[in-house]
Amino acid sequence: METADINLFSYGTLQQKDVQLSSFGRLLEGQEDAMVGFRTEQVEITDPAVLAKSGKRFHPIVMPSQNPADSVAGMVFRITARELAAADAYEVSDYTRIETRLASGLVAWVYVKA
Repeated sequence: METADINLFSYGTLQQKDVQLSSFGRLLEGQEDAMVGFRTEQVEITDPAVLAKSGKRFHPIVMPSQNPADSVAGMVFRITARELAAADAYEVSDYTRIETRLASGLVAWVYVKA
């Protein structure tokens, strides 16, 4: 059994139950957290598979902010390496995965504007 020892921060559709079930085959348990020094915009999704999973044409996307008071709320989940690969496959090319320190002090992977 693979260990869920990877932190993944989600501020968008990876928090949706339907997206979790279709991407990971299970519902994820998480805790509220935030990315400090980031801001949110919207990106239009054109990938048919992602549109089908999320049911949303516009998804949030984050980028570093010039204002250190900015923050993006979301959830941090404990996932396996296989689930991280599934999350990589779900995210479209507008996103890239980086590691960041969250408001709680946890270090987590997160998808930001590429």
